[in-house]
Amino acid sequence: MLSVELFSGCGGLALGLAKAGFKHAMVIEQDAAANATLLANQKRGVLHVADWQLISGDAREVDYSSLEERIDLVSGGPPCQPFSIGGNHRGPEDERNMWPEAIRAVRELRPKAFLFENVRGLLRPAFDCYLTFLRLQLSWPEIAPKQGEPWLDHFARLLRHERTGRAPTYSVLIQGINAADYGAPQKRHRAIIMGIRSDLAPDLSFPPPTHSHDALVWSQRVTGDYWKRHGIGFGRRPPLDETDKLVIKRPTAPKELPWRTVRDAIGDLPRPRLNGDPALPNHQLHPGARLYPKHTGSSWDEPAKALKAGDHGVPGGENIIVGSSGSVRYFTIREMARLQGFPDDFTIGGAWKTPIKQLGNAVPIHVGFVFGLAIKRLISGQLQKTTDAELVA
Repeated sequence: MLSVELFSGCGGLALGLAKAGFKHAMVIEQDAAANATLLANQKRGVLHVADWQLISGDAREVDYSSLEERIDLVSGGPPCQPFSIGGNHRGPEDERNMWPEAIRAVRELRPKAFLFENVRGLLRPAFDCYLTFLRLQLSWPEIAPKQGEPWLDHFARLLRHERTGRAPTYSVLIQGINAADYGAPQKRHRAIIMGIRSDLAPDLSFPPPTHSHDALVWSQRVTGDYWKRHGIGFGRRPPLDETDKLVIKRPTAPKELPWRTVRDAIGDLPRPRLNGDPALPNHQLHPGARLYPKHTGSSWDEPAKALKAGDHGVPGGENIIVGSSGSVRYFTIREMARLQGFPDDFTIGGAWKTPIKQLGNAVPIHVGFVFGLAIKRLISGQLQKTTDAELVA
């Protein structure tokens, strides 16, 4: 199945979708550092990346008429700054708002499906009006804005069209997710906008979570399988909290897989050194880590806290792992890449701040894979659920 990826960054969502079986006819990104990362990995023949047609430039200048084959999926992560909790909150008035380009791609390519990711700030009540506008545009992308038409006027036209009761061109769902619920070893809350052509899936639903906190607690507190897997004595358990107490009283085990933890993701890596490890790219200790109020770091036996990019690299107290003795250090770039699902042969060049910005903005590959597999099955008429074997492959 063919896809087009906009605003790809360093390729997290694109890699997840490729793993699910989509072949990218175009991968579009404007940022020079992210493009350099994709090109370097393409030249090195990294799986999936080697086959991509990379387009370096502004999505507003991309001409889709050169695509001769039918596109099955349009995907991407439009820049999040206009809607970020830490931003200026200008939303649709922000010149960096690229949702119009995401919608143009859907309008012109008429794919069978689309999948977009953004910060959870997009779901805040302050943006309710614009979020409804996005839903209506994606439901009827053929109702394009007129030349110079203010977005509120276009919104009004779409509302009138919806009230006619006509069936939408696409079934659209907008929902917040925690990436940990889909296999990422990271508590990363994001907004997902997913759509399928209405004639293919009129009763669209989100893929159900594949992993859960309860299943992790069960494997740590009830069976001890988590500790056995890591060769750690079953007695090494932190104090129970109230949620844990409820889980261990369940009559049966949770049906999902356990949340993946920091230890699951990086426990097999050697201890990082200041001078790095020639056998493992991007695995170099960066000094100076310290904790700050409200920035307490990640623990080994839970999913990591969300990786952060920041405008200038790592914000104070972020992207830190806390040892059992209370010692703290920054995650290495390789460890951050693991937390986002990137394979070890995928490298990110540049000084400390450059790869952190790329990884902090990336979509976990795990999320792209689960949603990509669900979309592929919907548009091909295969409705079976994702199996445990597929998730751990």
